[in-house]
Amino acid sequence: MASDKHFLDSPSTLVLDSLQGLCGANPSIQLDPAQKVVYQSNPDKSKVALICGGGSGHEPAHAGYVGKGMLNAAVCGNIFSSPNANQVRRGIELVENEKGTIIIVKNYTGDILNFGLAKEHYAASHPDKIDNIRFVIVGDDVAVGRTQGSIVGRRGLAGTVLVYKIAGALADKGASLDEVHLLAEWVSSRLGTVGVGLDHCHVPGTERSKSHLSAEEVEIGMGIHNEPGHSRIALPSLSELTAQLLNLITNTSDPERSFVPFKNDGSDEVVLVVNNLGGLSELEIGGIVKSSTSYLASKMKIHRVLVGSFMTSLNMPGFSLTLLLLPHPSEAGIPSTSEILELLDAPAQAPGWRWSSNLPPITLAQTAARPTEETANTSAYPKISAPDSDSFSQAITSACEALIKAEPEITRMDTIAGDGDCGLTLKAGAEAVLKVVQSGTISGQDVIGAMLSIANQTEKAMGGTSGALYSIFFSALAQSLISETKSQGSTMLSNNLWASALSNALQRLYTYTRARPPSRTLVDPLSAFVDTFCANPDDYASAVKQAGDAAEATRLLLAKAGRSAYVASDRLKEENIPDPGAWGVKVILEHML
Repeated sequence: MASDKHFLDSPSTLVLDSLQGLCGANPSIQLDPAQKVVYQSNPDKSKVALICGGGSGHEPAHAGYVGKGMLNAAVCGNIFSSPNANQVRRGIELVENEKGTIIIVKNYTGDILNFGLAKEHYAASHPDKIDNIRFVIVGDDVAVGRTQGSIVGRRGLAGTVLVYKIAGALADKGASLDEVHLLAEWVSSRLGTVGVGLDHCHVPGTERSKSHLSAEEVEIGMGIHNEPGHSRIALPSLSELTAQLLNLITNTSDPERSFVPFKNDGSDEVVLVVNNLGGLSELEIGGIVKSSTSYLASKMKIHRVLVGSFMTSLNMPGFSLTLLLLPHPSEAGIPSTSEILELLDAPAQAPGWRWSSNLPPITLAQTAARPTEETANTSAYPKISAPDSDSFSQAITSACEALIKAEPEITRMDTIAGDGDCGLTLKAGAEAVLKVVQSGTISGQDVIGAMLSIANQTEKAMGGTSGALYSIFFSALAQSLISETKSQGSTMLSNNLWASALSNALQRLYTYTRARPPSRTLVDPLSAFVDTFCANPDDYASAVKQAGDAAEATRLLLAKAGRSAYVASDRLKEENIPDPGAWGVKVILEHML
């Protein structure tokens, strides 16, 4: 079992203490302690910048990969918790450059929403740079099958580090934003990773837990946040175990887990990563390398073996194996195997990057930040007014007041259908927006500014998944209004303009959530409203009715996404409870009418 004793001053300061230690030992990187952003001290601003991040506890990921030839900055959340969008925006500001920025995130809901929200806010506030910031999501886990992960997709694991390294090396050579982005996406699509553990890890500051595995069991499919794996088996020999794990990655006959296009005819060429999840001895890791390379040697050509702690789960006694499938000679439009290996072998001045021989194996059978901060440039977007400014403000006020009043009922729903906080979260967002309306900050004289303000307030006051979803939608709505206003040259809001902007905002939201109607989420009524309104922009009432009907219909739906996906479907049907988030959208739209 992983140790539940730790060397620290306080669990609450551990992340910051660790980042300060990292920067204290490496003068080429600096730290913004308020936002927990580690960044290069003197980057070359003529080159594409790479930024990543996520929860702490995976060291050396993510801050350990900040350095020349790899990442420009890493944004660090608390242990196993995504950083918020404000932290990420600070990171984006710190890597501002002439050529563009690529954000690389692992496929976890919190990371995608908060990094995506920061990207959208930054783009909305800097419309001249919208095309200069890109987003790459890495999901390399093969343990979660297609059916189980139909909504959320594959988790991001240790293979993500190869995306950092190869894309970082290409950026360091001076490649264009398009070139670096394309290669990062391609590498991400060719990764397979699977983890295995003897037990879960222990999070500092939490109670001691008992092992859920017997002394004779291992768990296959371990994540990096203490998530359960997909199966437990009796502890086999190491050779049998590594063979089973590598077969999960390379087997193309399993429709649930065939994610990477291996040919399995002897022509495949790969890079192997053996990753210590934090709690194994070097002695054991050496044996895992030997066993893995021996299994693969007769099946494919191994060009490189990378060994070490690349992406850990605190002190988890386990390991993961990653394969990067290199290009087949017949593949066109991408760098060759030799070019990719050259990028992988290129020197990186990042303390977390492990030594490599840069040769095929021989087998036996990165202190405080001070760059100038940019603020939202309100003069960068055109001004557009509502036909009736007073009615515009009153509609928002009415919706906020209704949402506050509905909090007890929405909370009751969420105690059954979720984790009980939806009502309070929506109330907090409504109170924050109501406050700025009453202060005069939100006005029908500046509709785009109002949308940006709502996006800002919902992010700060609500937090979590709901806050990110609302904030992304309103930020995207502002961007859409900017584009539509510029193209049409209008200074007065119209129903047709609203319809076009709403449709674009919904599509932008879809890039950060896999929820689609019917899904028993807030997407159901939102999509119903937008689709109906776009079909007839002069009939707002019908669109509101369709949204209300969609919210009501969530009572009968099987949860596919959101917190309700973890609640027994029989209980939801028995209680006849609609989705709380969907109900919140219904309340908002009906009282804006």
